[in-house]
Amino acid sequence: MKVLVIGSGAREHALCRALSLDPHVTALHCAPGNAGTEPIAQSHPVDALDGAAVADLAARLEADLVVVGPEAPLVAGVADAVRERGIACFGPSKEAARLEGSKAFAKDVMAAAGVPTARSYVCASPQEIDTALAAFGPPYVVKDDGLAAGKGVLVTEDLDAAREHALACGRVVIEEFLDGPEVSLFAITDGDTVLPLQPAQDFKRAYDADEGPNTGGMGAYSPLPWADPKLVDEVLETVLQPTVDELRRRGTPFSGLLYAGLAITSRGVRVIEFNARFGDPETQVVLARLKTPLAGVLHNAATGRLADEPPLRWSPDAAVTVVIASHNYPGTPRTGDVIEGLDEFASDDSRTWVLHAGTRRDDDGRVVSAGGRVLSVTATGSDLAKARERAYAGVARLRLDGSHHRTDIARAAAEG
Repeated sequence: MKVLVIGSGAREHALCRALSLDPHVTALHCAPGNAGTEPIAQSHPVDALDGAAVADLAARLEADLVVVGPEAPLVAGVADAVRERGIACFGPSKEAARLEGSKAFAKDVMAAAGVPTARSYVCASPQEIDTALAAFGPPYVVKDDGLAAGKGVLVTEDLDAAREHALACGRVVIEEFLDGPEVSLFAITDGDTVLPLQPAQDFKRAYDADEGPNTGGMGAYSPLPWADPKLVDEVLETVLQPTVDELRRRGTPFSGLLYAGLAITSRGVRVIEFNARFGDPETQVVLARLKTPLAGVLHNAATGRLADEPPLRWSPDAAVTVVIASHNYPGTPRTGDVIEGLDEFASDDSRTWVLHAGTRRDDDGRVVSAGGRVLSVTATGSDLAKARERAYAGVARLRLDGSHHRTDIARAAAEG
């Protein structure tokens, strides 16, 4: 099978890594890719938001499967353009991707499907914003209605800050605060059958102890030893399947990766948000534990044959990933800094590896930073404590001037 992965982040590197280990994959391409995907997938320059250009590339490569990684191309309709050329594509249509592209649309779908979520108001004027903030009180939860690269959500006790964020966003969703730990659960679907993956937990705040601003994610781990063993079945029954059924009922079936961000509250499971693609950094740890070859599963989803897929096989090992961010992230990150220590990771080490996100090669061939989240170090182990030890040992081998990372990823879970 010839596979083309669209994107250039750590999620796409993780997908390429998993696909490169699949014996059924005969050719692997990544567009545009990054410095980390180069050794395992042939890179191609492409505007990932240009559906016609992506479809042309897929046709030229005679791809059997296209996997669209990031949310922006999905919301722009890239998957539709690929499918119109008769090429199997893993990723929802433009209309179905509104589940991530518009939080107001997602709330409407959840209401129609009876999916448990936070009470909310959709606001488009200062008066509506003030009414909603007064109705819920602190902590205030303000979400940009559109895509914001994981940084459009503000949770604060400060009324002025909440109002300022809401006014800056334009159209916003203001909702009640959900207590309890957060869980990420992915599911692969062909628009009918829903196949849940293993849950993970990520860390959105920039600094230890959940301090600092929201980011795209600073680390993650899986499995969740503290979670109810029935959690996945419950979420499949009350969240994932009803959402997929509702979108199919509306004539916009969702085929691809449905990501549910959940809060385990004192009143039960509640949906915080939906995403329409693999989440970063949770993808790094979930795919690290998947033993079933990935390409066939994605192809079955893309071609409406997911019901034929046997149960997924999982490693009993734990996985931890730690993100290394550039200076000043998540503000205006500094780029162009040389990354040292990459050659210290053995290519045959199946326990610890580096996944590139914001990287590129400079004119001298050196790998340098090219974004806010630069790298993630992923490791597996017999338990979370061992996986965590290996991940942080890997972080210590890398050097990037001005970088920062959290030191508490999976610590509480590993300590029980």
